Amino acid sequence: MGPGVSPTDPEIEAAAVQFPGQSVTLMGYVARPKAGTPAPCVLVCHANRGINAHIQDITRRLAKAGFTTLAVDLLSREGGTEKLEPTTISRTIAAMPMDTIVGDFQAGYKYLQGLSNVRGDRLGMTGFCLGGGVTWRVALRTPELRAAVPFYGSIPGDDILAAEAPNLKAAVLGFNGGTDTFVNPRIPAGELAMRQNGKTFEKVIYDGAAHGFNEDNEPARYHAAAAKDAWEKTHDWFVKYLMS
Repeated sequence: MGPGVSPTDPEIEAAAVQFPGQSVTLMGYVARPKAGTPAPCVLVCHANRGINAHIQDITRRLAKAGFTTLAVDLLSREGGTEKLEPTTISRTIAAMPMDTIVGDFQAGYKYLQGLSNVRGDRLGMTGFCLGGGVTWRVALRTPELRAAVPFYGSIPGDDILAAEAPNLKAAVLGFNGGTDTFVNPRIPAGELAMRQNGKTFEKVIYDGAAHGFNEDNEPARYHAAAAKDAWEKTHDWFVKYLMS
């Protein structure tokens, strides 16, 4: 997604945080520019591995690019990602109701709004794999969201799109690997629903790239050229819709 950013980079500050959720204390990882200029905010949703070093680095990369960024830990109710065995993380998240997941990110947005030097009216979101699908769902249900960038995320079913796409406010940019047979079959339906409802939607499909191509911590799936291009386009998308 771009060159890694150290937690001690002098241009940012980053830390684990806790904040109020729906009758629960949620956990996350926040990174923000040190410059005093008010910054737009971005939510990040991890894949089915929870918040790992890669997701923390993505959060810092966005902070270095000028965005106050929060990765929400969907394992908060179990004590956080680090408290669970890796083999249990995926099924724990899979058992969560989507309403709960969306609510956690809406709580994350409220937390970001309460921070100093944040442009609370400028909200974006990105997510990866499971997090890409969550990004779609949060976008459909959160009118404050101005820009959404799902990476190889499952586009919601036709019934959900029919009911919720008319209310979408975010401009959506989706990235997919050309060899991804898991999520790519839903792209035409998503594209059609967005077009029929007059929404802003662009897709980028990278030939030769697989599902998870952005994960530079997974050599078997990482596609350097696709990841670099997707990071540049993500940055430009957020600048266009959050900084104008």
